[in-house]
Amino acid sequence: MTQLSLKKIYSGKVRDLYEIDDQRMLMVATDRLSAFDVILDDPIPRKGEILTQISNFWFKKLAHIMPNHFTGETVYDVLPKEEADLVKDRAVVCNRLTPIKIESIVRGYLTGSGLKDYKATGTICGLELPEGLVEASKLPEPIFTPSSKAAVGDHDINISYAECEELIGAELAKQVKEKAIALYKEAAEYALTKGIIICDTKFEFGLDENGVLTLMDEVLTPDSSRFWSVATYQEGTNPPSFDKQFVRDWLENSGWNKQAPAPKVPADVIQKTVDKYQEALDLLTK
Repeated sequence: MTQLSLKKIYSGKVRDLYEIDDQRMLMVATDRLSAFDVILDDPIPRKGEILTQISNFWFKKLAHIMPNHFTGETVYDVLPKEEADLVKDRAVVCNRLTPIKIESIVRGYLTGSGLKDYKATGTICGLELPEGLVEASKLPEPIFTPSSKAAVGDHDINISYAECEELIGAELAKQVKEKAIALYKEAAEYALTKGIIICDTKFEFGLDENGVLTLMDEVLTPDSSRFWSVATYQEGTNPPSFDKQFVRDWLENSGWNKQAPAPKVPADVIQKTVDKYQEALDLLTK
């Protein structure tokens, strides 16, 4: 990854954070890919740039629902020109926030861990759902299904709304739930007009210095969401998605035990993944 003159304060699965001052930081989206909570050795070229463009599109489109982490500055305001030129398409200047300690997941369709829970109990995160739903069924209404934030390398754990209230307080939980569902509904409605079904998504929220709930991190990208094509969607099947599913499927079939290190991913699988990310960006923003 590019070396910057700013001090690096955090390196996550995908993003690196650099300190600007007490109030602001630079968030850089890398080309790293994490699958099954393991960071792969092989980067996905241009992934960070594409995901940043998708996120920035949604941040602007949904700004009327709630504030977001943007300061309004560009990388050229905080970096020397040579460095800014290198990261301008994958970096944003954002306010420092206090992260909310849950993953805010909204589901509009049934799949993944939600489907497993439903098959076992008829519920997801304690929420009763109608009988007779199958893979990829559209839910009567989008549902808020939080999970606890895991340490790097561990898996997040689905929790009930009551547990969410215990973790962050009833008032904040209510606010997070309402905002998450409002964001999802507006985004899902728009995406449908572009031929994309947003099956589910994960939002990250934080509090600013005045305690105002603020949208942060990334928004409605193929890394934080499951995008399906309207053209290939069929209830009862697992529709192909616009994300790292190519890589995940290849890894699933490789015999890998899902412990680090991951096997080397073939070039054609990486290229298909880049193409799907680019297709999602083109569909949403053109």
